[in-house]
Amino acid sequence: MKFSAKSVGLVIAVTSAVSFGTSGAFIKPLLEAGWSPAAAVTIRALTGGVVLLPLLIISLRGRWPALWRGRWRVLGMGVIAVAFTQLAYFAAISRIPVSTALLIEYLAPLLLVLFTWATTRRTPRPMVLLGSVLAIGGLVLVIGPGALRAVDVWGLALAFAAAIGCAVYFVVAARPNDGLPPVALASSGLILGSLTLAVASAVGLVPFRTVMTDVTVVNSTAPWWLPLLVVAIVGTAIAYATGIAGSARLGSRLASFVGLLEVVFASVFAWLVLGESLSPLQLLGGVLILAGIASIPSEQPAASPSAPPAPASPAASVALSAEAPAVTRAPVVAAD
Repeated sequence: MKFSAKSVGLVIAVTSAVSFGTSGAFIKPLLEAGWSPAAAVTIRALTGGVVLLPLLIISLRGRWPALWRGRWRVLGMGVIAVAFTQLAYFAAISRIPVSTALLIEYLAPLLLVLFTWATTRRTPRPMVLLGSVLAIGGLVLVIGPGALRAVDVWGLALAFAAAIGCAVYFVVAARPNDGLPPVALASSGLILGSLTLAVASAVGLVPFRTVMTDVTVVNSTAPWWLPLLVVAIVGTAIAYATGIAGSARLGSRLASFVGLLEVVFASVFAWLVLGESLSPLQLLGGVLILAGIASIPSEQPAASPSAPPAPASPAASVALSAEAPAVTRAPVVAAD
């Protein structure tokens, strides 16, 4: 049986969404046991990068200059998408429920639209405005007065920081790939991100703390390394590699919608592993956020080396989101 490129891309993208959805639920027990977010992200990213390292070597055999040509994408992937965004996200879920943090992080496409509107003074298309209203309305329901009494304000702020980092990642990922394979970008970015956090921890910018004790996972006791290994392999190595590969095969809006499924899968895993749940009002807010973001066009496909050059600046690239009917969306970092 022959499958189309779109079908294959859909399977890959859904696999990525499921994989990313595991990270918050399996990392939170470590944070509750005393691990610092920096330690969890550093070891997770380093392990995931090392798991993908053999594939990086194979994919770049005879094409090592591609890694240098894509150095700015690797830098953005490592420092912004992995180090900053993941650190902010894990710090957030140490204070607030996984689903709430993830829903806030998924405002990243909306932040790009608002940034473009402010910097270019070009009014977005009606569908963009409608999507923005839906997303903001959903956010009000998720973190409304009732939610704010039950949720740590600093946790909400950290989740917003993760959304900003995720928005910056969208701009970085939209640049031409210069021949750099997705698995190479994923592996090199993860390793660079882990090294960045290691240096920041060594100089005292962020606390690095591990607790080698058993943790509670799915209402049972497990060794600390088990949930970490699940996140490193499934929620990091597989998630990043399949996410980048899937976005290259799918059209913009379909890729964006499939990526939003991470919110659904993360909520399911948080319910199964941690027993967390959202109130009916928060669930309605989540639906509005997803509907709103799904209505907002993202960036156009990045130009290949043989195609016309991409916009010269990130702001110009993001500006296309207000006009383009078709886009290519980078996979989401989980941030998680």
